Amino acid sequence: MQDDSVTSMDDLKAVVRGFCEERDWDQFHDPKDLAIGMVTEASELLQLFRFKTPDQCRAMVSDPDRSMDVRDELADVLYFVLRFADMNGIDLSTELRRKVGIDAEKYPVERSRGSNLKYDEF
Repeated sequence: MQDDSVTSMDDLKAVVRGFCEERDWDQFHDPKDLAIGMVTEASELLQLFRFKTPDQCRAMVSDPDRSMDVRDELADVLYFVLRFADMNGIDLSTELRRKVGIDAEKYPVERSRGSNLKYDEF
């Protein structure tokens, strides 16, 4: 099994693509339904943290046994992100770098460091 340090985005897309092709699921993976899947899985991840304090959340994530649900839901979110990108010809590495560049302009270090204000609240 390969970890993040040696696995490319294309490798991950291929894993998800193969899984879906074996099951003939392409027919169900239009942009709307994949976006719904992303939000649904993200909501399931969020549910794990509901009504917990920041310390309880950190403890859950750091505990190997208790964090399994977190890891499962995070993997489900990633699955749908990868599938959406693959089915729609989106290069995630390029788009992430592009968006971080935009956000760097919105959130200059000298104004945003240590602040959780949105760019239009500076």
